[in-house]
Amino acid sequence: MVEARNLRVALNARLPGMANLQVFAPATATVERRAAGATVRLSTGEVLEARLVVAAEGRNSPLRRQAGIRTTVLDYHQIGMVGAFAHEKPHRNIALEQFLPNGPFAQLPLGGPGGFGTADYPHASAFVWADRTAIAKRMLALNDAAFGRELARRLGDHLGAIRPIGRRWSYPLSALQVERWTDTRLALIGDAAHGVHPIAGQGLNLGFRDVAALAEEVIAAVHAGADPGAPAVLARYQARRRPDTMLMLSGMHALERLFGNDIPPVRWARRLGIAAVDRIPAMKRAFARQAMGLGPGVTGLLAGQKLLTTASR
Repeated sequence: MVEARNLRVALNARLPGMANLQVFAPATATVERRAAGATVRLSTGEVLEARLVVAAEGRNSPLRRQAGIRTTVLDYHQIGMVGAFAHEKPHRNIALEQFLPNGPFAQLPLGGPGGFGTADYPHASAFVWADRTAIAKRMLALNDAAFGRELARRLGDHLGAIRPIGRRWSYPLSALQVERWTDTRLALIGDAAHGVHPIAGQGLNLGFRDVAALAEEVIAAVHAGADPGAPAVLARYQARRRPDTMLMLSGMHALERLFGNDIPPVRWARRLGIAAVDRIPAMKRAFARQAMGLGPGVTGLLAGQKLLTTASR
């Protein structure tokens, strides 16, 4: 597991030393796009000319709105709560995800320099807890002691005594689908292009696959002496990413519905399915590779992502 803040620090430290890359930050940008190219005006005064603009601004992407790209949003009526807690016993680098009727609850091991799991907190984990909106709001209003008791109810006693540490974050959960991934001189990637339920932690991996596909199409166009922002290049990018994303979106939606259902026959069937996967090594490896984001065309880009062990009640 890599904490988001540590990942940001590492990436920001690496960017200035990369060839052919110029960093403008902090700054805001105004973008004008035309068939012949794009002009980016920065709040710091610089004016840049580009053949392709990439919108990686998250779910509320201003560039996507500027392009008039419509979205379809499915509200899960859940809030995702994220934070960290210290615990008495070591986590042994084991992650746990429980699929509960109101949403998934995950414990993710933390450690390493610069984060939790230091001398102050020798044993620490993150939690990702999705619950119905009304319940989540009540949980978020609790003080640390009461919130810790609610965490302990869901965790059990395998980590010993626990206590919340640091800040809690919360996010309304929804699925998002865009009508198209591109516009004139514009490509959407990451959460600007899609949103999935976090039940299997695949949102970041989807974004990495967007980056890989767009980079490959742009590199191929440049090597061929073609325009990297041309409609044909952007069409190929969309054709590569739309099917994978639709499959993931529908798969995560199906998982949320399956594990959010407490009807006894459904509960029995999902337990049987998880047990079957656990006993078939080839299937287990296939699921592991998908969970780590190592799908076709991405293996060389990613050294690996998280893998959660799963349990169902």
